[in-house]
Parts: sequence; C-alpha cells; structure tokens
Amino acid sequence: MGAIEKTGPGMPRVMVAAPHGRSGKTVLTLGLLRALRRQGCAVQPFKKGADFIDPGWHTVAAGRTSRNLDRYFMEPDQIRAVVREASAGADACVIEAAMGLYDGLDAEGSTSSAEIAKITDTPVILVLDVTRMTRTAGALVLGCCAFDPDVRIAGVILNRVRGARQRGLITEVIERTCGIPVVGAVPADARLDVPDRHLGLVTSGETDGRERLLDGIADVVEEWVDLDAVRAVAAGAGELPGAMPETLHADDAAEAPGARATIAVVRDEVFPFYYPENLAALERAGARLAFVRSLEDDALPPDADGLYVGGGFPEVFAAQLHANEGLRRSVRERAAHGLPVYAECGGLMFLGRRLVYHGQGYDMAGVLGLDTVVQDRQTAHGYARAVVREDAGWLEPGAVLVGHEHHHSQATDLDPALRFAYAVERGRGIVPGFDGACTGNVVAGYLHVNALASPMWAPSFVRAAERYRARRSAR
Repeated sequence: MGAIEKTGPGMPRVMVAAPHGRSGKTVLTLGLLRALRRQGCAVQPFKKGADFIDPGWHTVAAGRTSRNLDRYFMEPDQIRAVVREASAGADACVIEAAMGLYDGLDAEGSTSSAEIAKITDTPVILVLDVTRMTRTAGALVLGCCAFDPDVRIAGVILNRVRGARQRGLITEVIERTCGIPVVGAVPADARLDVPDRHLGLVTSGETDGRERLLDGIADVVEEWVDLDAVRAVAAGAGELPGAMPETLHADDAAEAPGARATIAVVRDEVFPFYYPENLAALERAGARLAFVRSLEDDALPPDADGLYVGGGFPEVFAAQLHANEGLRRSVRERAAHGLPVYAECGGLMFLGRRLVYHGQGYDMAGVLGLDTVVQDRQTAHGYARAVVREDAGWLEPGAVLVGHEHHHSQATDLDPALRFAYAVERGRGIVPGFDGACTGNVVAGYLHVNALASPMWAPSFVRAAERYRARRSAR
C-alpha cells in the first residue's frame, strides 16, 4: 500500500494517546508501527517524554530510529525541527503519547502530550481501556474532546473489549455522541502481553523472540483495527509551521567540522539508554564515536580520548559485568590516568565499587568511591535540572544541565572525599541536593542529560577529550 495519500497540508502523522496510563497505548502503537511497515509504509516513530525503553521498541517495530519529543527539553521550534529532520524519507509519523493525554507538570498541563499534539498540529487517536465499561466510554471521550478544543481527537481505539455486544454498544455511543469514528476494537489477547519491569517494558535488547512478539502484536492490530481509517486520520495532519532542522543546532558551541577526538560509547543491551541528540551533538562538536560492548569487549579502544557510559539495567547483567574483569580494569586504569569520563544512572552504577542486587554484591569498575544498591521501590522519577559547581572536572562552572532521573538504585557507602560536580535544582541526585560524583576527569550521576537542553555539555566533553589526546601524544 505504501505511502499515505495526504488530505492535509503536512506529512501524514498521528498521535496515539489515552486518558490514563496503562491503557495499552504502547503495545498498540507497536502493533500499528509494525502493521503499517508490513503494508510497505515507511513510518517514523516518536515518543513523547523522557523515555528510552519505548523508543527502543519503536525502533525495532518500525525499522527507523524513534525520537523523543519533550517540551521540558525543547522549544516548540526544536520539536517541529526534530519531526522534520527525523521524518525525511518517511511516508508517515506515529507519535506515542505518555501518561494521560492532558497530564503535565502543572494545572495548565505544561509538557503534556496534548501540548505536543498542538505544537505539531497532529490529530489524536485515543486508546480507551473499556474494561467493565459501556456507556461511560462516551462520556470519557466527550470530556477529552471538550477539555481543549484545540486538540484534534480524530479517532478512538477500544482496548480490552470483552465481546461483540460491548463493542457495538460503546461504538454506537461514541460515534453518536461525540461524532468521532471508532477505528478499532481490540479484545484481550495473549499476543499483546509484553514482559515488563518497574520502569515499564523490558528493553527490546533483552527480549528473546522480539520479532515474533512484534509480528504477533501486528497480527492482532491488523485483525481488529481499521488501518485504512488510521491512515485517513494521519493523512489529515496539518502543516508543521516554524523553523527548519538547523534550529536543532543553533545553540551548539560546535567548532570546525572533522573528528578531533575519539569518544568510546558503551552501548549494548546492558547500557542502551542514549538520546540520539546526545550522540549527534558529540559528533558535531568534533568527536568520533567508537562503540563498546560491555559483555564482550575486554578493554577500551586504545585510541579512546573519552568515555561515555549511558543508562540501562546493569543489575540484570551484574554477574556478566563482574566476570568481564578485563573491561573493568581497563576503565579503572584509563580513568586513573586522566581519561575524561561521563556516565549517567546505569553508567554511575558501573563506575562504582560494587553493585548490590537481590542481596548479592558484584564488583564493578571501582572508579568511584561508592556502592549502589537496587531498591524494591522507585528512588527517583521525573525531570531534573542541575548547576555545575566549581572544581567539577571538565564541566564548566555555572553551566546548567537539564535532563531526567528514573531509577530504583541508591548510592551507599560514599567515600568522604568524593566531590559532587553539580547542585541539584530539580530532582534527587546522588545525595539530596547534589549529583555528579567526580574524581579527576570523571563525572557520573543519576541525571540523564539532554544535549538540546544542555548545549554546553557536548562541546565541553569533546574539548576535554582533545586535551587528553594532546597530553597523550606529547608523552
């Protein structure tokens, strides 16, 4: 079937949202992505909010790298520019919302999915969990439509439908009362069960048989969702106003093009959490990225001038990380000789002395004088903002780092001599009020930095790597 024939002025696109979390929108989004792809449609996925796990699944389902859209990190023009840039060569876009459609940081709904829909002029398909519900479903949809008339709710997918009678009754009520088509009615189906853990879905890289799983979800969606109707909703999207993609890079302190330093990036199933913008910002600032696999490589690349260890679930792979003594020793020795290092969340856990999970301790890299213990309860969740302090390694004092925290671990047994690179203005940090444990040229904290909102981060990191390279060459 291929490309979607536009009826509106813009790239065909649709947002999949819901009145509340746990409605099934992520799984149905995956099914839509894979089903449209099987029809020959090049579909570009997006995820609203500070999320790494869902975009990882999107990427596998669609065969295109999913991108985050977040009003806390991005100005409206930047959001539109990300959509423009990422959509090059695509036939359509699917944006997965987060939480409830109108849920945001305050009573005005700032940073909500609804705000993203308005900024991008994207019509919304509302996923409605109709468990133990009939006519009330119409009231929920009507309320969502009336709450903000500038949000275009253009279709509804009923989820967890229990039979033809319930499906028919709810469909009649919504279409008659709200004037909005019901474009799908999906029953409860074991093929829609995706393994999850405390932060949401288990990462795609950890899931055996993920292609089979996604195909099963797509089979259900193809059976119970009118894909032609979904394509028609997407086709009616408005034009993306505002700036072109160069808006993304206007604040970058990038220097002359060309790689001037090599930064090793530990990216695999253990540490998969990276904003694409962060990696792109490092490259624009003059870095060549060399990717490292934490369970397979026994040393950092010899030409590495810096090291970036992102987030993930190192506790799940703690025994394997412990067993890879070569890599742990390489990281520890290189850091001791001044290698600039930046690590966040799971990376922080890896750089500590020990990681404790289910009461079992595992040796980690031993770069930082702290242990981390994985808790049963959530330790921190939400947006984060910090200001760089004096004596913060390679970071510039006074610079602002903006990102998010989302973790179940806690740092313990901190070395009294441990310094903190930044003061926390929003978020929890390693200890209340402070984050970014640092020693020498190593900075590691719970804050996942976003390069678009922290334009000094990438150039500062690359400059530190350049200085390290120059010192190494002079020996």
